[in-house]
Amino acid sequence: MSAEQMPDRMRGLVEADPIVLLEIAGVIANEAGRWPADRITELAAEHAVRLADADKGRLRAAVEQMLMGRDVDAALEWLRVTRILPVLFPELAATVDLVQEPGRQHKDVWAHTKQVVRQTVRRPLVRWAALFHDIGKVPTRTFTDEGVHFHGHAEVGARMFDRMSGRFAFARDERHTIRFLVRHHLRTNQYSDQWTDSAVRRFHREMAAYMTDLLDLSRADITSKRPGRRKALLEQISALADRVDRLAEEDAKLPPLPGGVGNAIMTTFEIPPSRLIGDLKRALEQAIDRGELEPRREDAYYVAYLARHGLVPDVAPDKLAAIIEAGGDLTAPPDDEGPHTGVDPDDPSPGVLACGHDPENDPCVHRDADPDDPDLRR
Repeated sequence: MSAEQMPDRMRGLVEADPIVLLEIAGVIANEAGRWPADRITELAAEHAVRLADADKGRLRAAVEQMLMGRDVDAALEWLRVTRILPVLFPELAATVDLVQEPGRQHKDVWAHTKQVVRQTVRRPLVRWAALFHDIGKVPTRTFTDEGVHFHGHAEVGARMFDRMSGRFAFARDERHTIRFLVRHHLRTNQYSDQWTDSAVRRFHREMAAYMTDLLDLSRADITSKRPGRRKALLEQISALADRVDRLAEEDAKLPPLPGGVGNAIMTTFEIPPSRLIGDLKRALEQAIDRGELEPRREDAYYVAYLARHGLVPDVAPDKLAAIIEAGGDLTAPPDDEGPHTGVDPDDPSPGVLACGHDPENDPCVHRDADPDDPDLRR
């Protein structure tokens, strides 16, 4: 039945099972965003608190049915009006009226979140991630002379999700996927054409199986009303995706090690041609497959790995130390790899801008610039 046609017996249904309230939200989301009669909305507000004790599995299923609707933004707003939102998602309720730029007309985090969820591809876990992607902005918001800041909000949001995920019946892999997408939802915004191929390969490896979901969430996170800006951001994401695909195709055709590694191993460790050289090269290839090493780097990079792990027998300690020093830090990216900062779980700084902002939805403000300039971006 449609939201407008719900009969008076709805009160009895809600009193028997509060999950019916979320089923109403699902009808809103899946039937052109039409809200029910005012008396149904009032009934929902009256019984909202009972959802706190609902079965987790049924709760998750009902919320997900709503999230998958084409007009999910209208349903989410109905949850706010009926006071269901703070019962199920107090972290989201806290984003209502959370301004992102002082003294300027700009949609709050809640309005942005509703739009992002609506724009997200209709895959359940991606829509869940879209729902939670900015909850970390509430505890991280700070004000300075340079504007509003949300340093590390993606990382904080991921930790908040860890605490709230128990309210719903997520399987372990589902929790991991949602958390990963929340934590890394800003990563594609870091991309520029200044990234080296090595940086792009590392990004691809770190994002691994979540690449498609992450790119789709990043596209949905663009809510600019300026067509030119929106087009530029979408093109940036597409350029990253295309480059990842191109390098993956090239890597599938080319050997992972550069051609001179065998000679470099023999020269550096002063060993003659032997079966050992083949064994060492296979060890390097296996390390590349595990993601411990990057493909097609300079010879010293691979030789240092062998020395660091003691894979070549009978080498003096001082010689090993010199080889390792010459090869550099295997975990650190080269200096020319742009803003890409890796995904160290203890590093709270892989956001897009120094202030921790999405560059379009909540830009930083220059200290000395005109705060009323609508095109001001840091």
